[in-house]
Amino acid sequence: MSKLLFVCAFSAIISLSFGLSCTSPTVETVNTFTTQDATIVSQIAFITEFTLKCSNKASETSPLFADVDGKLSPVARIGTDKFQVSWTEETKKASRGEYVVRLFDEEGFAAVRKAQRSGADIASIPALAEVSVSHPGAFNGPYVNSEILAAGLSILVAYVAFSTKSKLLS
Repeated sequence: MSKLLFVCAFSAIISLSFGLSCTSPTVETVNTFTTQDATIVSQIAFITEFTLKCSNKASETSPLFADVDGKLSPVARIGTDKFQVSWTEETKKASRGEYVVRLFDEEGFAAVRKAQRSGADIASIPALAEVSVSHPGAFNGPYVNSEILAAGLSILVAYVAFSTKSKLLS
């Protein structure tokens, strides 16, 4: 009995160490959020939630990694087959448009890190899947601040009042 238990434990450890690679990945249910008001923040937040399903159920156990513009980060698991990627950019660097989030399993992550160390182009490494995040841009405030507008209007009202008073008295 102890030999059988040892063989089962050993085979479990070996299978976990090799890991499973996701086959036939499909991305579904993509929800995204980006900060759109940059008047009081210095960083724009990007968040995407998605469902990734593999034909061999590898997405249930294997970790995922995300690449956004050459920056790698781990992907957070928020449920069964449900994941979340989030990052921030400075308001001046965050341009409007599409951001592509490339997803990698452990093998792809190792290949990307190796390419980064050698200075090779990581765009040539095939991603497990890709998710797009659309950023419409952020509002940085009005062109004219309300304080300046109020000061200008009060000067205009004072000018009209004094000019009208001088016309009435003459």
